[in-house]
Amino acid sequence: MLRIRHLVIASSLALGACSSHTDQTEAPASPGTAASAPATATTSASAASQANPFYTESNLPFHAPDFTKIKDSDFQPAFEEGMRQKLSEVEQIANQTAEPTFDNTFVALERSGALLTRVNRVFDALTGANTNDALQKIQEDEAPKLAANQDAIYLNPKLFARIKKVYDDRQKLNLQPEDQRLVEWYHDDFVHNGANLNDEQKEQLKKYNGELSTLSTQFTNKLLAASKDGAVVVDDKKQLAGLSDADIAAAAQAAKDRNLDGKWVLVLQNTTQQPLLQFLTDRAMREKLFKASWDRAEKGDANDTRDLIVRIAQLRAQRAKLLGSPNFAAWELTDQMAKTPEAAEGFMEKLAPAAVARAHAEGKDIQAVIDKQHGGFKLQPWDWNIYAEQVRKAKYDLDESQIKPYFELDNVLQNGVFYAANQLYGLTFKERKDIPVYQPDVRVFEVFDKDGTSLALFYADYYKRDNKNGGAWMSNFVDQSKLLGDKPVIYNVCNFTKPADGQPALISFDDVVTMFHEFGHGLHGIFANTQYPSLSGANTPRDFVEFPSQFNEHWATDPKIFANYAKHYQTHAPMPAELVQKIQNARDFNQGYAMSEVIGAALLDMQWHSIASDAPKQDADAFEAAALKKTGMDNPQVPPRYRSSYFQHIWGNEYAAGYYAYLWTQMLADDAFQGFVDKGGMTPENGQRFREMVLSRGNTVELGKLYRDWRGADPQIAPMLKNRGLQK
Repeated sequence: MLRIRHLVIASSLALGACSSHTDQTEAPASPGTAASAPATATTSASAASQANPFYTESNLPFHAPDFTKIKDSDFQPAFEEGMRQKLSEVEQIANQTAEPTFDNTFVALERSGALLTRVNRVFDALTGANTNDALQKIQEDEAPKLAANQDAIYLNPKLFARIKKVYDDRQKLNLQPEDQRLVEWYHDDFVHNGANLNDEQKEQLKKYNGELSTLSTQFTNKLLAASKDGAVVVDDKKQLAGLSDADIAAAAQAAKDRNLDGKWVLVLQNTTQQPLLQFLTDRAMREKLFKASWDRAEKGDANDTRDLIVRIAQLRAQRAKLLGSPNFAAWELTDQMAKTPEAAEGFMEKLAPAAVARAHAEGKDIQAVIDKQHGGFKLQPWDWNIYAEQVRKAKYDLDESQIKPYFELDNVLQNGVFYAANQLYGLTFKERKDIPVYQPDVRVFEVFDKDGTSLALFYADYYKRDNKNGGAWMSNFVDQSKLLGDKPVIYNVCNFTKPADGQPALISFDDVVTMFHEFGHGLHGIFANTQYPSLSGANTPRDFVEFPSQFNEHWATDPKIFANYAKHYQTHAPMPAELVQKIQNARDFNQGYAMSEVIGAALLDMQWHSIASDAPKQDADAFEAAALKKTGMDNPQVPPRYRSSYFQHIWGNEYAAGYYAYLWTQMLADDAFQGFVDKGGMTPENGQRFREMVLSRGNTVELGKLYRDWRGADPQIAPMLKNRGLQK
């Protein structure tokens, strides 16, 4: 997943996606108002301000954040001053008397807000991956102010008049292609966010945006607490039968971290299904773990999110109507590749029947195993993974315990993820232990191009923590920009189980694929080669941004790459050929389930965001049940990958009405991989062409055209259906 930001104003919509009240150099703005100062005010020169590490650019390599200097108390004053500076700079652009030009309007906007950008990037990283009570308090305090700061820019009539003048004249100005793309992007983004509204409508929009930013932040913080509190505490080790020694040790360590010595804690991951359900042989414990996941945010306590999501959905629908769209999904998709909800849903309708049919067939196979063993029960969702594993073992003589010893995390990173990047693009990596990190588990690597040129910094934060949001994602500390002279500083965050001291970090093959996926996002940022930060790297629509990441997943199973990293953690022997063949034979196994749970979540997302503005207040549970039934995804044995109440992507991150993007970009990724296969597969020539024509271009070209120019045709769905086991 990519953490998405509205880069035009470099502020923190991502706050809603992710963390002690602190001293401030200025009094904060009231909630719902922009943090501003009189026009004569200048940047504070107080000793406190000078000591704040965000007020000046970091002098570390690549301007990486200096975490040895950053304190929780630095964030709030930096946000307040950053918003003041940003607004002041924008007002200077808007109020100048000179005729609007590309340079004095668009380039000036790209240069503005440096302080706000710096503090936002670090804050977003910490509130996502290493939060605490102090950061969460700042997050909730600043979210409405940041939304108001955004509105003050998007809804500034003088600024939009300048943008529109250049936009209207763009064909006569002899602009460079990237310059023209920037003009069109700004204009469309401002219109999309209300620049054409009248004054009364703008005031109403500000109210919607302020409340939405607050609710989204509250959702994220409640969910983080709910997931932590929902962890299952185990008193009797016998209930952990089936788990590996490493998993049991990790559960004991998790308990120790919570001062529960002598017990074991099964922590929750963000998805509905939990990885340990594949191994637990105690059915009652499986049910307990599944229900802890399913009900984590629906306990009627302080962390129950249902009222929040109902209000968020209602506000989004009302906001969309104000902006001229029939519902939020219609408004949200206007700047995506799909363009309309009908196109996105039509695409999913092509996938759903085959996925559902295959899932039903898989369920029958599992039930047959249960019956053969005289289980005496009907298949339930907490049974699926452990019995599916038995089916896989019976059909393909393969089980997960055979595989994991060959996937030690650091070896996968160095000899898998990095090696693939070397073979395709010529990259090399050097660990930098002199670059400060925000948590001891984080590692930093400098990335070098094939000619030895230093390209980027890459941070890897792979282990789960109670103060880390669930899931996996990529973002930037610094965006590449030739205008600003910046090289990229990228980070990947995952949630793999941290081993107990002295134990190897053995991960599942799904985790391996996740590492390749997130590094695919990383490559999108590392190879960025654009003039303007707003168009750089992974700053593209959602239903394109997941394309490079899902494309990069394919190299996890490339024979050359696989052989280089799939080695036993003790003996370093390569995985035996017969075991490799078993994995290949089982490639399409359980794909009906895997596709169905994603399609179910994507259609649930679309249903929530197709609510009309005048619809009555929803009951979250009833709405979810009706939505799944309406879309044909109401198979109780195959629940959606995310339930509404813990669907962080759509309520806390920027994937509202956009979760379909994971499916859409699978089509792009599988079609693209077929393009590589047709031209010889993993070759430096293919890698260089993909880098030059796709990965380096960011959002500088209309993305449908960018894809066609590289591939030679529009993407086809057939490779996806075949690759995902839905069509022979």
